[in-house]
Amino acid sequence: MARHNNRGMGVKYMLAGGSVVAALGLVADLNGLLPKPSPVKEICQEIVEPKAVLSRDELAKLLAIPEGSNRGQIQQVMRSPYCRLPNVQVRDGAMAQREAYPLAFDPKTWLIVLYEGESYAGYSFSFRR
Repeated sequence: MARHNNRGMGVKYMLAGGSVVAALGLVADLNGLLPKPSPVKEICQEIVEPKAVLSRDELAKLLAIPEGSNRGQIQQVMRSPYCRLPNVQVRDGAMAQREAYPLAFDPKTWLIVLYEGESYAGYSFSFRR
């Protein structure tokens, strides 16, 4: 009976030790062996309007415009962007143009508007340091 109990304790210790090693492996980077994600390029290619900011009202109006709308509808709501960012491929074979608007109430947060040709393709936020 004692032999069976000792074997069970050994298995428990082995499982506990293995779990600790696995957890450390998930947390540690193993000296840079894991691949690093490539950073998204959010560096302005062209400054359009250096003093441009997006107000809360403009942001609310933009969020009410459905994706797929004409680019002109967006431009009626928003003034010129702060800058244009490099184009990105959002779908296979489709390139999107991007424009950046710093938020007036939080200048370190930018609203990025995406266009595919003359269609509004959506938005994202960029949190700057």
